[in-house]
Amino acid sequence: MTRKQVSDFDPALLDLLDDYVHGGIDRRTFIDRAGKYAVGGVTATALVDSLSPVYGAETQQVAPDDARLTTGYVEYESPRGGGTIRGLLARPAGQTGPLPGVLVIHENRGLNPHIEDVARRAALADFVALAPDALWPLGGYPGNDDDGRTMQRQRDRNEMFEDFVAGFEYLKAHPQCTGRIGAVGFCYGGGVVNQLAVRLPDLGAGVPFYGSQAPLDQVSRIQAPLLINYAGNDERINAGAAAYDAALAAAGKTATSHTYPGTQHGFHNDTTPRFDQEAAALAWERTLAFFNEHLR
Repeated sequence: MTRKQVSDFDPALLDLLDDYVHGGIDRRTFIDRAGKYAVGGVTATALVDSLSPVYGAETQQVAPDDARLTTGYVEYESPRGGGTIRGLLARPAGQTGPLPGVLVIHENRGLNPHIEDVARRAALADFVALAPDALWPLGGYPGNDDDGRTMQRQRDRNEMFEDFVAGFEYLKAHPQCTGRIGAVGFCYGGGVVNQLAVRLPDLGAGVPFYGSQAPLDQVSRIQAPLLINYAGNDERINAGAAAYDAALAAAGKTATSHTYPGTQHGFHNDTTPRFDQEAAALAWERTLAFFNEHLR
């Protein structure tokens, strides 16, 4: 069966989807309101399902057992956060010396298969990648994104942030890592990257994808160079983009923003119809080049 593309959906339905996945409405309300866009015998539930992520071999760029990598789950302590946090650690197989690290920060649903795949992609590019699961104190990613979103809303946001700070420190001290660390995050995770840049003076580089901007009165504290990726059709996040860019420039920070025309929030995620292959490939190419420039 051919997977649907973003062009197959009414833009108003995609806006409704954005409201749903970010907690503005619940699933029942989403299905009820999506009904008006269900045509040709398609039920509202089927329409909603067609917008949901598809996890499996067809949406993996790097298999979990790829022989080019050494991967496994690790646990680290987060005393100011959730206590003990688990994450996926991936690095090149046969690594002979320390490499720079990349902290991969998930969306608002925990460490799902897509974010694990992104961590493996970073490892294939010769980084030591750590993807923490902020849901671990509640039992970990539950196997589907709907329940993952519900669980993530149950956690204290400040404590979750501390879990990623602790992940940074774990990776920085890892014997296979040089101690030069970059962070990349998506949606909620993009916002975390912006805030990590404020919090961590030794963050080597930050790449937020369509994430909330750091408060403007905290921009002066940012030391890390930033590569900021925005979707073209993302009114909610883009509302703060111009002011953030201006504040970064006024403070003399190293920051570059890219907006990908015609794309939706989540365009890098290849498990959903919002995926834009051309924009995602370009953004990831820029991300790796940015990390290579600033971390090596």
